[in-house]
Amino acid sequence: MSDELSAALLRVLAEEAAPVSIPRLGKRLGVGASVVMRTLTLMGDAVLGGQAGPGWVHMRNEEGRWVAGLTEAGRQHCVQQRHG
Repeated sequence: MSDELSAALLRVLAEEAAPVSIPRLGKRLGVGASVVMRTLTLMGDAVLGGQAGPGWVHMRNEEGRWVAGLTEAGRQHCVQQRHG
């Protein structure tokens, strides 16, 4: 996972009040939707390789369109990063 891409995704999601479509995030950051999806998966709460992610983002399918948003833990992480 690219730390720069992860940080950029968190910044964009923190700016938005509502969940954002995965393709729109990709276009905004200049990367493919599949790259965005993989990066967001690592920042969610899924267990990969026996280890749970930090739970900063949630993704869901809304009427055939994947969207992502920050969880409360993700919002707290972003606040800590700004002030840390």
